[in-house]
Amino acid sequence: MTLRSDAADLLDDLVALRRDLHRIPEIGLHLPRTQERVLTALDGLPLELSLGKNLSSITGVLRGGKPGGTVLLRGDMDALPVTENSGEEFSSTLDGAMHACGHDLHTAGLVGAARLLAARREELAGDVVFMFQPGEEGWDGAGRMIEEGVLTASGKHVDAAYGLHVSAASYAKGHFVARPGTLMAASGALEVRVLGDGGHGSSPHDARDPIPAACEMVTALQTMVTRTFDVFDPVVITVGSFHAGTRRNIIPDDAKFEATLRSFSPEVAARVGERAVQVCQGIAQAHGLDIEVTYEPEYPATVNDAAAYDFVADTIRDVFGEERFTEMADPITGSEDFSRVLERVPGAYLFLGACPTDPESAPDNHSPRARFDDSVLGDGAALLAELAVRRLGLLAG
Repeated sequence: MTLRSDAADLLDDLVALRRDLHRIPEIGLHLPRTQERVLTALDGLPLELSLGKNLSSITGVLRGGKPGGTVLLRGDMDALPVTENSGEEFSSTLDGAMHACGHDLHTAGLVGAARLLAARREELAGDVVFMFQPGEEGWDGAGRMIEEGVLTASGKHVDAAYGLHVSAASYAKGHFVARPGTLMAASGALEVRVLGDGGHGSSPHDARDPIPAACEMVTALQTMVTRTFDVFDPVVITVGSFHAGTRRNIIPDDAKFEATLRSFSPEVAARVGERAVQVCQGIAQAHGLDIEVTYEPEYPATVNDAAAYDFVADTIRDVFGEERFTEMADPITGSEDFSRVLERVPGAYLFLGACPTDPESAPDNHSPRARFDDSVLGDGAALLAELAVRRLGLLAG
């Protein structure tokens, strides 16, 4: 029996687990109900399990029957602060929380991979680390798990790492997509508070109005991108939050905005935040205003090791067929904290289409209407397990 056929036999159980998780989404680093359900799903498997000290993580180590290296497989578990409007009969039971990014599929798929590999334990030439991670959505759960030792959980450092992410749109159901090199962007957060002196809207000359200056900063940041950074090493800046004032005839004391900054190379990631801060400070000074401005780097770019990418692509083509894999032409501007792992371990990250309708028109990840076809769970679990088996074989080679 192949891993793929065995995974098909597990599909009903994995779908049930995924839908159970979907009903009880939890946000952030502390996911007690999710952790409990995953532990129940892993019960009885020959895994060495450890729980996070400062987050609801689960690390499982499967000891192979033969000596060899160590491969890490990752699945993130957290949800988003989104009120679900998908129409699924197993929709979230909690207002303001939804598995809108498919992490419930990632978790169920990793449980499936653990079951598949546990059944082949004696054949494995090395160990497998299963990384069940909370806090991917802006909480740097991967970084925290690294701090707590996930990369050395087996007693030696991980040799290779793999993960996949389902997509509610863009890619056809069951289709795998990846690229060598930079796959996803680095991200950072810019927070700005422009401080003036409020007054009557009829007499702006008697006040120090922060709103025009803040607006100028928003547009100047876009100009900064095109006039400071190479178009072939792109930067994306989006101001997603802007707040000022209470009524049309009152000049407020302050104006606030927040922006996300995306880039694709370490050199630009190191410069873009500093330059954005300088632009905002200069405009505030020109307007005679005070400013509080901070920039916080978040995740580095997600970069696939070239050899690891080739290995993943060849494995998909061999197991699922040439027609099930496409190499992406360009990276995407989303960010991912699995980048923390890939900074330290040769590995690869990829996408799996899970769109139940037309991928060109379907609501995408993070939408309250996002829907995922959980029939892809078997193939996702089978691929993770296949990557572990084959990579351990090569390491033992």
